[in-house]
Amino acid sequence: MTTDATPRLYDEFASWFHLLTAPADYADEAEFYLNAFTEALGRPPETWLELGSGGGNMASHYKHHVQATLTGPAQGMLAISRALNPECEHLAGDMRSLRLGRTFDAVFVHDAVCYMTGADDLRAAMDTAFVHTRPGGAAIFVPDCTRESFVARTDMGGHDGAAGDPRALRSLSWDTDPDPTDSWHRVDYAYLLRDGDRVRVEHDVHREGLFATAEWLQWLAEAGFRPQALPADVEEAPAGYTMFVAVRPAD
Repeated sequence: MTTDATPRLYDEFASWFHLLTAPADYADEAEFYLNAFTEALGRPPETWLELGSGGGNMASHYKHHVQATLTGPAQGMLAISRALNPECEHLAGDMRSLRLGRTFDAVFVHDAVCYMTGADDLRAAMDTAFVHTRPGGAAIFVPDCTRESFVARTDMGGHDGAAGDPRALRSLSWDTDPDPTDSWHRVDYAYLLRDGDRVRVEHDVHREGLFATAEWLQWLAEAGFRPQALPADVEEAPAGYTMFVAVRPAD
């Protein structure tokens, strides 16, 4: 398994996370994935596990419809998610090795799966999803891109703080693939962090996995799922966005 350093965003800058990506922006996407699970299961899910739930942005919307358990390895991110989603269960754990000893209707792995940068990492995360999916349940994985859909690009974002918060953040991200023969690409972030009259610039590097659709489908099937690659028709997503819907066969 790889041992890439945790990006600064999830540790040193965790308290700024909701100024980079705001919970309010995730309502439509959360509804989309709730509907995707309902279609895969044949009924709405009741219990839901998110692996790599980050700051809890997506959960802040779907939590109104399911009993949600949120997990992730970064204590700073779990802390801001607990503040946003106090009614949800929060547990520390790495998606490659987490074992809770129980199963769920829905196991959701959003873009945190991108931090699986080697085949062994990704396959371990798939095994974790499988053992936590009840027979007849489903898991959905949503990488930012596959090998086929990756393009070098830049993006900008950020938000001002709410009333009474003197902070604001603006960001520039830059996706590149230094070596197309390996299984990861690089995302460089520049953060402009404003706190009152003081502004500073910080750099952060994220390494994210890059795997072919055929690899995703093969490894999900080897984990025990019946997988499909489907378009993730979410308004905010780039063209070619793919989700992997994986049903665990009923016993």
